[in-house]
Amino acid sequence: MDVTKFQIEICAKFNSDFLPSNSNEKVGIALNTIKLLPLNALRVKPENGACGWYIWGGDNLSSDVGFFQPLHVSHLEKYTPELIPYLSLSVGWRVLLAANYEDVWYDDSLLT
Repeated sequence: MDVTKFQIEICAKFNSDFLPSNSNEKVGIALNTIKLLPLNALRVKPENGACGWYIWGGDNLSSDVGFFQPLHVSHLEKYTPELIPYLSLSVGWRVLLAANYEDVWYDDSLLT
């Protein structure tokens, strides 16, 4: 299945606007945590070449300056392929994935 088609279907499933993340844009990703479950992602307003997605693994979101590293969207296939279907959800969306578990919700606190 075409990735874009699948992303459109995910956006329709959750009633989100379709806001694609381009392969040359960057995400913030906590590479040293992505093997931990659950896998988390949230989207804020895209700016300055970043698509707005922040991705980390585990229960704790750190506020440490070095927690997230920049990574092009095109490299997520290697690190978090399970998140690719969700990358066109609009600003304000959160995703939590674990073994046989999916939680996707809108969080308007991400809009500020």
